[in-house]
Amino acid sequence: MIKSLSVRPRGRGDILLLVCVAGMSVFGCVMIYSAGSYVGRVQYGDEFYFVRKQLAGVVIGMLAMLAMAFVPYRRLKKLKIPLALLSAALLALVFVPGVGVTNYGATRWIGIGAVTIQPSEIAKYSFALFAAAHFAEHYDRSRSVKGVLPVLALGIVFCVLIIIEPNMSITMCVGLLMLALVFLSGTNLKTFAVMLVPCIVAVPVLIVLEPYRLQRLSAFIDPWASPKEEGYQLIQSLYALGNGGWFGVGLFNSTQKYRFLPFAESDFILSVMGEELGFVGLVIFFAVCLFIVWRGMVIAGRCREPFGYLLAAGITLVYGIQVIVNALVVSGAIPPTGLPLPLVSSGNTSLIITMASMGVLYNISASG
Repeated sequence: MIKSLSVRPRGRGDILLLVCVAGMSVFGCVMIYSAGSYVGRVQYGDEFYFVRKQLAGVVIGMLAMLAMAFVPYRRLKKLKIPLALLSAALLALVFVPGVGVTNYGATRWIGIGAVTIQPSEIAKYSFALFAAAHFAEHYDRSRSVKGVLPVLALGIVFCVLIIIEPNMSITMCVGLLMLALVFLSGTNLKTFAVMLVPCIVAVPVLIVLEPYRLQRLSAFIDPWASPKEEGYQLIQSLYALGNGGWFGVGLFNSTQKYRFLPFAESDFILSVMGEELGFVGLVIFFAVCLFIVWRGMVIAGRCREPFGYLLAAGITLVYGIQVIVNALVVSGAIPPTGLPLPLVSSGNTSLIITMASMGVLYNISASG
């Protein structure tokens, strides 16, 4: 059914995809300046502090995207195990004293001098590559529990290492990605159900195990019950979105970014966008996001071999899932959890890896 959406002849890459991705990254720099200039000036003495870092990431990301656009994607199949092992090792390194960097009670980064790397961002895409390569190589066995076990095992290892950082949001993204790729691989419904039930049960268990997650759940149900504590961030996000109205207060004119809304330049940048650009601006933004997802699924659908199909679908799903979860968080539709808006939020690891993956997606579109 997806293959019927194909609109490009074989051999032509999807240039519009790269244009949208590049445009989104530049737009992200504008919004990061708007959302982070005040905090940068007050906290770091430089109103361009966050945007300078992001611009460096955009340049590196552009180069990575162009490079991956010309690397035959089939060669990546050989990297499925090395990248999976590297990702697991990097996820484990965050817990090594002197190597891992802790901020706001979470140890999610590796510090290399002045540079920090977030391994969970790399793990999402290496998992998509591993799953695509495994199912392509063992297509006949992918319908059974035994055939799914290697993918399930790696997904569980990644989820465990990420959840103990702790990082519930990325854990959810990897879990959803795992389920989606298993389903798309053609696994029978019985096997899929065997995987789905434990995943559903795991979510409330993980929430109950950590008191701070229960507090966030309580804040989600009634943020005004603790307006100065757990409910504070969500309330400020809702104020920003409400203040934006239909057409917004104008670019650079947000009031919530003046240290009322925590992480305005990163996890909650969508709230500032809503305040400054309004409902209409957000509709246009999500239309571009939807276009990127649509093009990704078109590329997957027109690919003539399983590895390219699943890899394209995996890359697209990582992007789409993260956009949806971020939007649900800032709008109060699900409990608050830290998750960047891909290509827009401040954070170079996410930006560079996402842009590089879009280069792979382009290469798949050009290869057919």
